[in-house]
Amino acid sequence: MGTKFDYFIVLAAMRTGSNLLEANLNALDGVACHGEAFNPHFIGRLKSDELFGVSLEERDKDPMRLLDAIRAAPDALNGFRYFQEHDPRVLQPALDDPRCAKIILSRNPLDSYVSLKIARKTKQWQLTNIKVRKDAQIEFDPVDFASYLDEQQEFKQMLQNHLQKTGQTAFYINYDDLNLLEVLNGLAAWLGVGSRLDALDDRLKPQNPAPALSKVTNPAEMENALSKIDSFNLHRVPNFEPRRGPAVSRYIAALKTPLMYLPIRGGPETVVAQWLADLDTVDARDLLTDRNRKQMRQWMQTNPGHRKFTVLRHPMARAHSVFCSHILNKGPGAYLNIRNMLRNKYKIPFPGQVRKNNYSKEQHYEAFSAFLVFLRHILAGQTPIRVDGLWCSQASTLEGMSVFAMPDFILREEEIETALPELARKVGHTNPPKLATSEADVPFLLSDIYDAELEALAAETYQRDYVLFGFKDWKPL
Repeated sequence: MGTKFDYFIVLAAMRTGSNLLEANLNALDGVACHGEAFNPHFIGRLKSDELFGVSLEERDKDPMRLLDAIRAAPDALNGFRYFQEHDPRVLQPALDDPRCAKIILSRNPLDSYVSLKIARKTKQWQLTNIKVRKDAQIEFDPVDFASYLDEQQEFKQMLQNHLQKTGQTAFYINYDDLNLLEVLNGLAAWLGVGSRLDALDDRLKPQNPAPALSKVTNPAEMENALSKIDSFNLHRVPNFEPRRGPAVSRYIAALKTPLMYLPIRGGPETVVAQWLADLDTVDARDLLTDRNRKQMRQWMQTNPGHRKFTVLRHPMARAHSVFCSHILNKGPGAYLNIRNMLRNKYKIPFPGQVRKNNYSKEQHYEAFSAFLVFLRHILAGQTPIRVDGLWCSQASTLEGMSVFAMPDFILREEEIETALPELARKVGHTNPPKLATSEADVPFLLSDIYDAELEALAAETYQRDYVLFGFKDWKPL
């Protein structure tokens, strides 16, 4: 055919005008849109059970068979409409394929939501004869609409991000654009077909042309609910951290007990690992760690009833511990290159060699304050220093874990003294050991320097963790 695409997908939602768009696409010579080809309940059209020789049963067994048939169909540029509720197995291959044209159709979400509710109430999904139009009002549900809005926004964001990452673009078209002949002919040009429309397909009629307020029984409640929607994400906590992997090699499984610890770096890793070893009366070196995904998955399969857990540490305490053990310290575990960069290039005030006689409590306060401020810049991607697992947000670490395995329990450091023995009892231990105490930070404890200004700095630096996990002001354990 000589077009730049082999087939197309119309990415839309119900009640966004996709039927009208399809009608105009089918009015173009050399273009064929085959309806909702991957609707779970039918294939292409309502009550249809076959398309391109592929039956509904065959499609459900292997959706790629129908996708390949659409791609290879002769004599036209073929495509289909796809909604979020359709077979998810075809979305990724279509999005990945640069020879698949992506047409993204949008509509004011309030209009599409109200239209959807009315259609479900009247059972009228298309209108070609105004004389048989069914009129109805619906009750606006603020909670249901908020959920609908979130789903639509997440889907659109996913599409945009995927196209960005794969170096592709889409043809974006709005519901109101469907009445513009020039826009639809622009779509034809973008698809690479030679035909153009002389007029719009006018067989389908708008079903609910009245203002949204007149379509609901509770307009005042709807206005009030909509006024509270944060259209500009004023309350969104910015996140510039790179996505993290699951770091499976750091997971620690007990030797005999079906417990697995998913550590968050900068937390009480050593204490918890030792407790797992004490639980089975083994050396900590005998615990199962430094394993790959396959090996950890095998452990989970061979330990039915296992429990996975992680431990959150207060962001202030975590940052202070990391600062003392990996930045001030020049011994084992020190980040010497980053230490030198922070001290020499970014002038965080601490001496080259920290000793009792050259580093006071007041100097420690000043240096740790500067470190907290600098961490904020690191997490915002404003420095060349990596967002290390020791100081990334704990929320980011948990998101990375979810790629492989979610913890059954997310515990707080202040509660593990009782929570971990209780967890051990759940998996068969009648007399679990007590936890040791975490090593004290040196050269100074956080309690030696803590004040409200430090708390404010930590809360600003780790705003995501404070918000998502509800951390209050730090208190000594």
